[in-house]
Amino acid sequence: MSQNRGNRRRGGFGFGPPRTVEKAKDFRGTLKRMIASLGRYRSGLFIVIVLAILSTVFSVIGPRVMGNATDELVSGFMAKMRGVGGINFSRIGSILLTLLGLYLISAVLSFVQGWIMTGISQRTAFRFRKEITEKIHRMPMAYFESNTTGDVLSRITNDVDTLGMSLHQSVSQLITSFSTLLGALVMMLSISLPLTLVAFAMLPLTAALVGFVMKRSQKYFVQQQESLGQINGQVEEIYGGHIVVKAFGREEIALKEFNETNRMLYQSAWKSQFISGIMMPVMGFISNLGYVAVAIVGGIQIINGHITIGNMQSFFQYIRMFTQPISQMAQVMNMVQSMCAAAERVFAFLDEEEEVQTAANPVDPDGIQGSVSFEHVRFGYTDENIVIGDFNARVDPGMTVAIVGPTGAGKTTMVKLLMRFYDVTSGRITLDGHDIRSFDRTALRSLFGMVLQDTWLFKGSILENIRYGRPEATDSEVIAAARTAHVHHFIQTMPGGYQMELNEEATNVSQGQKQLLTIARAILANKKLLILDEATSSVDTSTESRIQRGMHNLMKGRTNFVIAHRLSTIRDADLILVMRDGDIAEQGTHDALIERDGFYAELYRAQFEDVGA
Repeated sequence: MSQNRGNRRRGGFGFGPPRTVEKAKDFRGTLKRMIASLGRYRSGLFIVIVLAILSTVFSVIGPRVMGNATDELVSGFMAKMRGVGGINFSRIGSILLTLLGLYLISAVLSFVQGWIMTGISQRTAFRFRKEITEKIHRMPMAYFESNTTGDVLSRITNDVDTLGMSLHQSVSQLITSFSTLLGALVMMLSISLPLTLVAFAMLPLTAALVGFVMKRSQKYFVQQQESLGQINGQVEEIYGGHIVVKAFGREEIALKEFNETNRMLYQSAWKSQFISGIMMPVMGFISNLGYVAVAIVGGIQIINGHITIGNMQSFFQYIRMFTQPISQMAQVMNMVQSMCAAAERVFAFLDEEEEVQTAANPVDPDGIQGSVSFEHVRFGYTDENIVIGDFNARVDPGMTVAIVGPTGAGKTTMVKLLMRFYDVTSGRITLDGHDIRSFDRTALRSLFGMVLQDTWLFKGSILENIRYGRPEATDSEVIAAARTAHVHHFIQTMPGGYQMELNEEATNVSQGQKQLLTIARAILANKKLLILDEATSSVDTSTESRIQRGMHNLMKGRTNFVIAHRLSTIRDADLILVMRDGDIAEQGTHDALIERDGFYAELYRAQFEDVGA
């Protein structure tokens, strides 16, 4: 962000300008939980604290040793001027070697504690990513349908990265800054109490200036963040839908909206940067005034013999050493705020209610034949929104059941209940006479093969994507499944054939081809029950008819549930369930339902008339 550039420390008595950070709603509670989660690394953290303190101590002693070297040089020079001696270069060299040793030890200790802290922070981030990933597989479907994918991904990427980075920087920096602050104060007091009081006299003025600027500029930083977020959203939206924007001739309107948001961003960014920018020259002026005051008082004390020139030199170094940690600690608090905000989102996700994965006395899925029974099934996503009222049906093994009905009738919901993505509100669903709630969820779902309307393919070869349904399958078995799905010829025409690499969104194949690949995957999986949810919705009529013929043999001996809008594709189904308002309005074969001349016949004629028109 542009405002972050203003956070650099400029020296003297100054503080950095304010920086807007996301804050945790329960800062104290989240911080306590974060500290508790670091309990397993307490020995490593203890070593980090000890090493950081020791590193700071050796660093703080340095200026005093340097002052001794200066005093030795000055006294030798004065003795030489009086003709009573000379400069003891061996003594000065010994002091400088001691100083070099101190700084070298400080650097080594700092390196070791940084190495240990890096390991702790990255192991913490690794553990949180692992816990979030495992949590995702235990989360109910309702969570993902009520939360955006981007929000979930943000927790496992941005939030965990922020947490790990802030943890690494804040712990070490906080210990070092506090130790340096305390050490510099002790050394300043040991040199001269009057000089220390003069140096501190400028701090209230600087703090007042920082408070004044923060009060004036904070609102502009907030506006800048909001405008920046709006611009990012507009750019992403326009870029993602640029074809639609061009097709409807909305370029000028989109550009006008962008320019307005860009103008707001310019105004807020200009004001925030200007106000926080003028603070630096003013604070530099105040800092220089402080140095002048210290120099005047120090000069008087040198003349009076109260302190030496070397002590004065050390004192100036300690002034900078004292003021710098104040700015650093302010930045550390920002990092702690960011860490707690990220940790709060991570903990909130980890605390979400999970699905119960196992049953008390689970049924063994081996030997299941595929008989399914819906007994007075009632379900609603909420108590007020009942989707399925009283659903009853029996499906024998090997039957092909088609579920049809208008949008919102509850067709897909029935499949979600069957695979226990949701549990029924009342009633029950049985599989070979066993309530599906008596199966472990993973074992239950292992009995189903599924082809959805929304295809999912991953970045990898075509062979790997088909084999996803059964990882141990041989190449010949993959090819046989592709032939059954009528996708083998298409694959052979592609560069690389089965080894062709699909890109991240699988945009290098058509939607219909993607659907054929997912059908081949389901064929290869060879499950007891098969669910086809609009499986042929993205292919042309000719390809669809070939798939239907190819899958006819596949469906033999399996229990098949087919959700379809094209009623012409399910004429041969053993049972057609016609859903309306969450209940079965009619059920029977295609011919029987047409002869009944009810709701199904009405739907069928409407589609036939649309095709004819």
